[in-house]
Amino acid sequence: MKLSARTVAVAAVLATAACAPQTSGTTSSDKDEKTGTLRVWLFQEVNNTPKEQVVDTVLAEFEKAHEDTEVTVEYIPVETRAQRIKAAFNDPGSAPDLIEYGNTDTAGYVKDGGLADVTEEFAAWDEAADTDATARQSVTVDGKVYGAPYFVGVRALYYRTDVLDELGLDVPRTQAELISTAKEIRAARPDLYGIAVGGAYTYGAMPFIWAHGGELATGKGGSYASAIDSAAARKGIEAYTSLFGDDNCPAAKCAGMGGNDTVTAFASGKAAMAIGGDFSHAAVEAGKVKGKYAVVPLPGVAAGSVAPAFAGGNNLGVLKSTSHRTLAVDLMKRLASKKAQGALFEGMGFLPTFSDVRQQAAAKESFVKPFVDTLAADTKFVPASPAWAQIDSSQVLPTMFQEIVSGKKSVAAASGDAARKMNEAFGSAG
Repeated sequence: MKLSARTVAVAAVLATAACAPQTSGTTSSDKDEKTGTLRVWLFQEVNNTPKEQVVDTVLAEFEKAHEDTEVTVEYIPVETRAQRIKAAFNDPGSAPDLIEYGNTDTAGYVKDGGLADVTEEFAAWDEAADTDATARQSVTVDGKVYGAPYFVGVRALYYRTDVLDELGLDVPRTQAELISTAKEIRAARPDLYGIAVGGAYTYGAMPFIWAHGGELATGKGGSYASAIDSAAARKGIEAYTSLFGDDNCPAAKCAGMGGNDTVTAFASGKAAMAIGGDFSHAAVEAGKVKGKYAVVPLPGVAAGSVAPAFAGGNNLGVLKSTSHRTLAVDLMKRLASKKAQGALFEGMGFLPTFSDVRQQAAAKESFVKPFVDTLAADTKFVPASPAWAQIDSSQVLPTMFQEIVSGKKSVAAASGDAARKMNEAFGSAG
């Protein structure tokens, strides 16, 4: 009997999470059963139907290839994923065999002992060779692979073609031009933000730091040290925070804005520019600026250069506690395959992690090109340390930006405090 992917009631999801113990100690299963039921947890999207259709197709092929095997899929809320997955690591008896997880969570989940090392299986997978380097990095900790990249997300510069034409302005080619253009727009059109920026928009700020030669941290493996207070990083912080003020995006309104807020401001016609993702395309198309905007890679410091972008996205991982390791690894590969990722792009707009599949997507849809060009130019990732989850959840970087734009602290003082907090987290992570 074959079971299609299905959504389990949120109430049941939350009840399970609430009942699961919260202590650590996940251990590897000594079983590798070749039949039975596999449980899979995937993230619930805003419009989940296209994703379910792609997954159902993969499951039909998987169950046909494996007799006496069934798969159940729960689509879990992204907002409660941390508690749910942590509980699963601590309660192997009720845990799934395979999960979707955010790519910044890899190191933390490995430290928790929840993900299985699939280095050998990944290396033997013929499609793995075409996975881009940053996506591969997002499933790698201390040289070992703990999953398969599922899709990638990257940001670029959205701009209003009608506004730039009206004011006789060129598309910015450098970050200095971006800043001056934003302020020229604000001066001529005080009803608009020149570029919408957010004090809580970490991933929109990072390209400014990286473009100026700065880094979030230095090191590798279990040893990292913050570099957010280096001279180069401070130049990037100064460039980004210079966009907060009455001459572009007033701090009183913009200091608390996150990425979704900045995209909403652009889509609703309140901003002439914004840093948005490939995943923001649908929202912008549904807004007031449809037909009046274009996208280019976010410029770097030098003319013609592209600012390194954060390579976000999700991965798939097999839990160490699974009693169906071989089956779970096979299903992971099928869900993350070129065919499935291509179908996910068609249905959801998620960018594939395979370079060749991305190029095919760009050839089909013109809006993809600036994001593909950004990925091809350079991308960066957060430190592969379990400490990053603590740094992120503690709002270390947003606090730094907000202290600067509010005038409470200088760039030197705020970045120094942020570096101290980051180093405390790195130290406590071991």
